[in-house]
Amino acid sequence: MFSKEESRLLRQEFWTSFGKSFPRKWILYDTKIKGFSFKFHFDTKKALVALDLEDDLENRINYWEKLLSMRSILEDDYISNLIFEEEYYLENGKEISRIFIPLDKKVSIHNKNSWQDTMEFFNEYMSKFEAFFEDYKEIIKN
Repeated sequence: MFSKEESRLLRQEFWTSFGKSFPRKWILYDTKIKGFSFKFHFDTKKALVALDLEDDLENRINYWEKLLSMRSILEDDYISNLIFEEEYYLENGKEISRIFIPLDKKVSIHNKNSWQDTMEFFNEYMSKFEAFFEDYKEIIKN
């Protein structure tokens, strides 16, 4: 078991190491679309890369429908095996819509032996999500 402080330091070390191993500016929240963001998630049980829709329900539905209409492009040309969840609940209970791909290995941010696999997974799949976004952002925005 790790104390809260030990866990915080491990998390900080992971993200610092990730930034040094893959030094680039990720889009993440800087999509210029309200409530439309990309996320890395890594905890003690899993890792995933996600596209989250968190705006008000009307805008969420609008973007969700656009993304669903482009699903075959996204899956055929960028990332296969994506999970589409129109109603996804975060740990805090907030409902969002999420398209994501989980790392299919058992990993933990507390286990440094799983860090390299997670970093490579993050780099590969976030790069693919961002490529899709760059290629289709005008369609998504309008």
